[in-house]
Amino acid sequence: MGIFSQVAQYLYLKKKDPNTPKSQWVKYMHGINRISILLFLAGLIILAIKLLRR
Repeated sequence: MGIFSQVAQYLYLKKKDPNTPKSQWVKYMHGINRISILLFLAGLIILAIKLLRR
């Protein structure tokens, strides 16, 4: 359940844990993870559209 919780935090669906460490590098890492998740979801949507148009 920890992975789904983290993904929900990346996509702003769940509040962040106040006990997590706060540093600039962690913010960068979370930002990159957020971008990669959004690109993955966009790719899945595009793939689904292409498969449904056949």
